[in-house]
Amino acid sequence: MSNSSSITQFLLLAFTDTRELQGLHFWLFLGIYLAALLGNGLIITTIACDQHLHTPMYFFLLNLALLDLGFISTTVPKSMANSLWNTRNISYTGCAAQVSLFVFFISAEYFLLTVMSYDRYVAICKPLHYGTLLGSRACVHMAAASWATGFLGALLHTANTFSLPLCKGNALDQFFCEIPQILKLSYSDAYLRELGLVILAASVFFVCFVFIVLSYVEILKAVLKIPSEQGRHKSFSTCLPHLAVVFLFVSTTMFAYLKPPSISSPSLDLLVSVLYSVVPPAVNPLIYSMRNQELKDALRKLMAGFFSKSLRFPSSAYHS
Repeated sequence: MSNSSSITQFLLLAFTDTRELQGLHFWLFLGIYLAALLGNGLIITTIACDQHLHTPMYFFLLNLALLDLGFISTTVPKSMANSLWNTRNISYTGCAAQVSLFVFFISAEYFLLTVMSYDRYVAICKPLHYGTLLGSRACVHMAAASWATGFLGALLHTANTFSLPLCKGNALDQFFCEIPQILKLSYSDAYLRELGLVILAASVFFVCFVFIVLSYVEILKAVLKIPSEQGRHKSFSTCLPHLAVVFLFVSTTMFAYLKPPSISSPSLDLLVSVLYSVVPPAVNPLIYSMRNQELKDALRKLMAGFFSKSLRFPSSAYHS
């Protein structure tokens, strides 16, 4: 029998006990992590450097890329380090920090995706009011509200979860510290307070999901009324990437937390957790850049400028 005051570390779930497969896990996660850093970093740099992309849609996309970088950096580096050093340990403080950051980034990202759906709704359904409803100050306020909501949720959930008495050991059935896994270590009647917070958060998330769905229903109606095929194509090209990101994020998260216990197993839970915590931040830049010609053109211009400066630098250095 143990309690939270006597626990100094937690044991995370290892992907495998075989040393060769641990190496494979390390290199696989390293590749995904570097792809996420490169993709989101390019989006942030391109939007920040190109004046033509200083619009509400790209401002929110820049915030999404920042959140994705934080999201994947919360879980993947620690999992890579554990595989590299053949350990499962994470300190009590490190676990609390990981829970706090994970809740912060996943909450802020979901609210930001809701704000981005509102941006697309106003742009397509109320284009004459776009400048009024989504001015620079309004955009900053909405983005700040998303980050602040994530911070508030992280503060409440982390403080509440780690104030619970833990009596069932310190082994977590997950490759990172996650609230449902920590609740399993508590007394059966002690986590009802945290369960109430989870239900409240789920209700808020459901309202946001309904808002996103209704926004895209109105967007679809408006797009189908556009007479020209070119106009419809342009409208769809700005909406489909966001819709794909929302679907990927929501579907994997809902399946992870709402799947029936009858189909639950350690290997399936591990796979699903990777799908919703690792894959979206890595593929979001690819989704947004595939159909966005404006972003691709700005990225090409940025890369061309970078390489031209790199080629000129040795030449100028040589002559000097």
